[in-house]
Amino acid sequence: MQHMRKAIKVLIVDDSAMIREFLRSALDAEPDIRVVGTASDPYFARDKLKSLTPDVITLDIEMPRMDGLTFLTKLMAARPLPVVIFSKVTQKGAEATLRALRLGAVEVVSKPTSNLHERLPELRQEIVSKVRAAARARLTRLDQRGPDPAGLEAAPLSLAFSPTPSMVVVMGASTGGTVALEQVLCSLPADSPPIAVVQHLPAQFTGPFAVRLDQNAAIKVAEAADYQPLDPGQALIAPGGRHLILALGQHGYYVRVKDGPLVNHHRPSVDVLFRSAAANAGAEAVGVIMTGMGSDGAQGAREMRQAGGLIVAQDEASSVIYGMARAVVESGQAGQVLPLGRIGGLLTGLWTQAQRGGRP
Repeated sequence: MQHMRKAIKVLIVDDSAMIREFLRSALDAEPDIRVVGTASDPYFARDKLKSLTPDVITLDIEMPRMDGLTFLTKLMAARPLPVVIFSKVTQKGAEATLRALRLGAVEVVSKPTSNLHERLPELRQEIVSKVRAAARARLTRLDQRGPDPAGLEAAPLSLAFSPTPSMVVVMGASTGGTVALEQVLCSLPADSPPIAVVQHLPAQFTGPFAVRLDQNAAIKVAEAADYQPLDPGQALIAPGGRHLILALGQHGYYVRVKDGPLVNHHRPSVDVLFRSAAANAGAEAVGVIMTGMGSDGAQGAREMRQAGGLIVAQDEASSVIYGMARAVVESGQAGQVLPLGRIGGLLTGLWTQAQRGGRP
């Protein structure tokens, strides 16, 4: 009975009987997870919520009678729960999934449209990992947080770091990161440092994510391409399933997009990006580590700090999952620990210093 009380209780909401059975089988096989119910649409899910009291919901988006986005909106307004979106990888599905993340969902898994049996082992591992991450999520609505009213003035700029005019920013995030990154990047003015970003997100969603950011931000945002220059006023997002590497050439910074093994169970990996920043930018680099489960980025942050760079960590209170940032903070690598609303102001202030010759 003690084991059952500790198990993560999951409610599966999906109109496909085959998917419901697959998810039930994958999750019930884990000793710390228990599927307490399934529902073929949001109306059945609504009726089961009170009696089953799930800790996590897996949610399809395209369903009869009520779509997943409408249900998610109602759920977050009435009874917020951690939600893992299980979405099709079509263009329409990708856009809807990004909307779901903005509405409060904390994780996303790509629903295969074919070759399900070939992907089963990998898919099982991903679903289990993301349900566990969702169970630990802090359900603060990040998209409703405005910038810190104190803004840049509240962010201390007298740091043990002297940026140069060629300052470059590398950022890493996972669970909760899409909303957090949007808040930071959209708070930056058009005149901002070049930024390279790793967000743990399936491959089909990074392109639409970059497009949405580009539409809402003053800076230019794009999904990174191999050998693409990284210019001021621009952020490049690592494509899902590919590592992003910062490189330095005769004309400034550029990025490499490469295949390779998983690092810390991820591709792209924050560690890969941060290590390349340590090697190729040294003291000119600012690393920002944000919300997410695990410790991806901790070793890279250590190497950046040893090379003279500054590491900024998102604080616990504003993180959906205080894991990646915690690993950096507890290892002593963070030069600054700031709430989400103050990170953009700090970067803007450092960039202004850099353009004045690197002095506060």
